[in-house]
Amino acid sequence: MTDFGIPPRATADFLFRNNTPDPLLSGKTLPTFKFELEATTGRVDNGSFGKEATVEQLPISKGIAGVSMRLEPGVTRELHWHATAAEWAFVLEGRCRTTLVDPAGNSETDDFAAGDVWYFPRGHAHSIECLGDKPCHFILIFDNGYFSEFGTFSITDWLGHAPKELLAKNFGLDAKDFDGIPSTEVYFTHGKQPPATPVLPLQAAANVSKSTHKYALLSEPPHSVHEGGREWRLGADKFPISQTITGVVLDLDPGALRELHWHPTADEWQYVISGNVSVTMFGSHGRFRTETLQGGDVGYIPQGYGHSIENTGTTPARMLIAFNTGVYAAISISQWMSGNPAYLLADHFGKPPEFFAKFPQGDVFIAGGSPRIKKP
Repeated sequence: MTDFGIPPRATADFLFRNNTPDPLLSGKTLPTFKFELEATTGRVDNGSFGKEATVEQLPISKGIAGVSMRLEPGVTRELHWHATAAEWAFVLEGRCRTTLVDPAGNSETDDFAAGDVWYFPRGHAHSIECLGDKPCHFILIFDNGYFSEFGTFSITDWLGHAPKELLAKNFGLDAKDFDGIPSTEVYFTHGKQPPATPVLPLQAAANVSKSTHKYALLSEPPHSVHEGGREWRLGADKFPISQTITGVVLDLDPGALRELHWHPTADEWQYVISGNVSVTMFGSHGRFRTETLQGGDVGYIPQGYGHSIENTGTTPARMLIAFNTGVYAAISISQWMSGNPAYLLADHFGKPPEFFAKFPQGDVFIAGGSPRIKKP
């Protein structure tokens, strides 16, 4: 808890609404907004691991946290829930299966492949199993930077520390029936590879719900295509369950630039899947910072801060980007300028009005190619 007696995320929102400067962002220079996530060790169990990027590792990231997780065949991220954050995930490679139970007692099991997304609202119980004979790797994103993957509520941690008499009364069994259960959190469970097709839960077909928490993002055409790249975008408009997170997969060709822009309603969390990019951030009063990110690195832009992303490598770059809102909003520099009359721009920049006829007449989005968006 904070000095205000309310959770940290709520405090951050309170300070923002009341225009109280964030000490980290109100200095003469901007803080780093880069974290080398995949270069960390994290929590390791043989070939499985969980690596986190929260406000503890990257102090600027107060609104969003992320985890890189890899599961070996036969390994399951045990039954658990997150008390302070919703979970949005993107599968990078391999296959996995989730089983979720919601507050109404409905059970949902879904299988995922590379390019698929899931979303679990805050507090919903779930597990994640590796499917098949190859490892799976996915990125988990949470709508609270103060969240910690390693502070999550797990079923073995709870039952392992509860008195056996209490468990016996709860389940209608004998206390000795609980002899031998784990006494500490397991986190990664080890067993046989799951069945190829989902198995009914203990409650059988009762309260088994249809899939509402899965979306096959990369199985559909991009949201927009440009000469310099393309973008897949998934918000609550297409994925209604995802009320607090919008996800984007952004491809940039070599030399292409996601133009200068800002997001008026959300923070931005970035994970570089492949390639090398240069990310700039503008923080008013002449403060400007550039970070170079490569595969496995995380970047973070606070709500309302100007920024751009440029592919500085010789190969295509792909990024996973998340916003802590279900409704995407952005204003680009080309939109801003083209929305004003030429004489007004001339007064600002000391150029004749005719000069601005050379500028784009609308949103560029990705520079280095055509300024016009091609809808598929």
